[in-house]
Order: sequence, then structure tokens, then C-alpha cells
Amino acid sequence: MSGHSKFANIKHKKEKNDSAKGKIFTRIGREIAVAVKEGGPDPNNNSKLKDVVAKAKANNMPNDTIDRSIKKAAGDLGSVNYESVTYEGYGPKGTAIIVEALTDNKNRTAANIRNAFTKGYGNVGTPGCVSFMFDKKGQIIIDKEECEMDADELMMIALDAGAEDFSDEEESYEIITDPDDFSKVLEALEEAKVPMLEADVTMIPQTYVELTDETDIKNINKTLDLLDDDDDVQNVYHNWDE
Repeated sequence: MSGHSKFANIKHKKEKNDSAKGKIFTRIGREIAVAVKEGGPDPNNNSKLKDVVAKAKANNMPNDTIDRSIKKAAGDLGSVNYESVTYEGYGPKGTAIIVEALTDNKNRTAANIRNAFTKGYGNVGTPGCVSFMFDKKGQIIIDKEECEMDADELMMIALDAGAEDFSDEEESYEIITDPDDFSKVLEALEEAKVPMLEADVTMIPQTYVELTDETDIKNINKTLDLLDDDDDVQNVYHNWDE
């Protein structure tokens, strides 16, 4: 089985994230707060919270920090007022971009996101304009250098737990799941003590757009950097083949 790996992009993001761990933890803490408000503080009875906790662990968020975030959210239910909003739009050469945000001020967030697209010579579109080009999937990335298990054994653990696909790439293994089976596959890998570089329910492009013009590459990077710097933005998905 094989697919399009985003390992190089993940590695690049990880290096950036290592210098901004506090920012990442703040974003995950916000996701935890929203998940607790929607479904309660017990991950076993709240699948959304369970998935956020998995994402937190994959980003090396300490267990006591996760527990504190859940307890704080459970004690502050009345003060959690974040709304989930999604924006879709286009970058250079019709590249598709999806932005997920959690905000306490939709007008501010909308203006900032529109500005990020405009500065990269792209534009925000209507809801649904590009999301049909992506599949919502659970995705787990494992760095080969950190994993002592051989590919066949790892593949069997993943598939037996309900994974849809297993890719053996040059530097990484990539496991794809249905969103509903993500937690189950993750638990099986955790029990087998498999180190994970990234684990999240994400939007995977059905096709990718290659950019060759330096100006186009500069512009899409400008948009992505501005979105990454926005505190309200939780996730950005795109189909640019970096």
C-alpha cells in the first residue's frame, strides 16, 4: 500500500513547533476546552476529547499538562466561549486551502484570515468551495528512525486495529484510518509502544497542485505563515505539493 506522504512537511513543522511549543500547547488547550464543553471531561465518553488528547500526546504535551487543561476546562464551563469556524479559499494556481479556527470574536478572525489570503494574492471562497477536494481521515505518521518495529509487524498492528491503509515511505510510515476508528488504532499503537511523530484527524487532499513559479511559492508561503501566526487558527489544510 502506498500514498502521498507529508513527512517532510511534518518534520519542517516540528522544527518550527519546537521553538514555539507554548503556542502549540495553547492551541491544543483551547481545543480541549471546547471538547470538554461539548461532551464532558471523560475522554472515554467523549470521542472528540479523546482525539484531542491523542493530538496533544503526539505533540509531546506532558500528561499532567493535559490533565490540568481538562480539569480547568471542566471547572470553567461557563467561561468557555470559543466558536468553531471554518474558512475555505484559494491560493496561487487554484491551490485549495481550508482553515479551521476557534475564536471568541468572529469578526476579528474573519478579517485576519481574509488578510492572510489577500497578502498571498489568494482569496477566501464560499463554504464548501474546496472541501469536496479533501477526505477527512485519521492520520498517524511514524518516523522510521524512532521506530524499532519492522514494517510488517507495524502494518499488522494497525490493520488489525481497523486502519484503512499503511504506507511504507522513504523516511516514515503513514497510517490512514476512518475518523471513527482513529482512537482505536491509536490505542493499539500506544499499547505496542510505537513512537508517533504526528497523530490527528485531518483533511487529506485527493489530488495535489505543484507550484514551480517562485512568485507563486513565495505567495502561498506568505499566506500559510500569516495563518500559522494567527492565535485563532487551529489547523490549516492545503493541497500544495511542497
